[in-house]
Amino acid sequence: MGERILVEGNEAVGWGALSAGCDCYFAYPISPQNEIIEFFAREMPKRSKVFVQAQSETGTIGMLYGAAAIGVRAMTSTSSPGWGLMQEGMSNLSGARLPCVVVLVQRVGPAVQNLQHAQMDYNSVTKGGGGGGYKNIVLAPASVQETHDLTQLAFYLADKYRNPVIVLTDALMGHAIEFLEVKTLDFGPLPSKEDWVLRVRGQRKDGKHIVAPAKGMMEGYIDYLRDLRQRYQAMESELRYEDYKMEDAELVLVAYGYCARVCTEAVDTARAQGLKAGLLRPISLWPFPYHVIRDKASQGCKFLVVEDSLGLMVDDVRMGVEGKTEVSLLDITCRHLPSEDGMIMPGRVLEETRRLL
Repeated sequence: MGERILVEGNEAVGWGALSAGCDCYFAYPISPQNEIIEFFAREMPKRSKVFVQAQSETGTIGMLYGAAAIGVRAMTSTSSPGWGLMQEGMSNLSGARLPCVVVLVQRVGPAVQNLQHAQMDYNSVTKGGGGGGYKNIVLAPASVQETHDLTQLAFYLADKYRNPVIVLTDALMGHAIEFLEVKTLDFGPLPSKEDWVLRVRGQRKDGKHIVAPAKGMMEGYIDYLRDLRQRYQAMESELRYEDYKMEDAELVLVAYGYCARVCTEAVDTARAQGLKAGLLRPISLWPFPYHVIRDKASQGCKFLVVEDSLGLMVDDVRMGVEGKTEVSLLDITCRHLPSEDGMIMPGRVLEETRRLL
């Protein structure tokens, strides 16, 4: 058993990173994730680790590239406007096959807008917001404990596949306060980094600075792309999801993050009223649990996607059902209040569940 403390979700990111052995953290302040920066500013110097407040998000992602290239465990965190500025860097990190972790605490959009919470960055994290058609594993926690644990897992998966991994939360999950057990998780052995990390000339056995990922000829580039394809196919094995009361469900709610917690309560109330509802919570947003959705659609089950946006993940659910059944959406316009305090509430989800069943 580890130490049990009462913390908010943003601070759980920091504890998870320290448990994973994070050596370097770079970031630029932006709400609603500044508690993460405050944590690392306080904790990293005490452990003789690197903390740098960068001059901008574009500077941050460049620093992350440099740290990842020498093989240390490094990360950054940001919110939606900052995430937009990092997209060229994300493409470069993926193209160079450099392992690192990026924590994105979402807020409302499009554009800068205000500081309201939301789930509006789904497409750019799961489909890649920069050039080149790259892929990154995306993990979406739904509790403070899971934020801590998935941050550790993100570092492991980044090293395992030599690829960036994104932990996607939102302002509500970042500021939720719950008990956390701080502990180091063992996910198994990892491949050595010595055949690719950047070193001063003469420190590598082959005498080079780094092994180049691709040659300057088309034949070399095609080999590089084949390697990327194999890597992405291997990453698809890291599918993670939670199914709740889905065995006999006639309507499956699909949600992640805070919306998944809302839907859990709605499912429990619906069941108490004799309505056969269940919940599918994708923990990995990429890879996505298409096969679970396809199987339930083949059984004639309906789907209700609940997400705090105008509809992004709903497209993946529609792809999964392959036109075999009905897919409905409960979106950001269904919040109980139009102000910053507004959110999608269990009662509204239950109301839509009743209508569909």
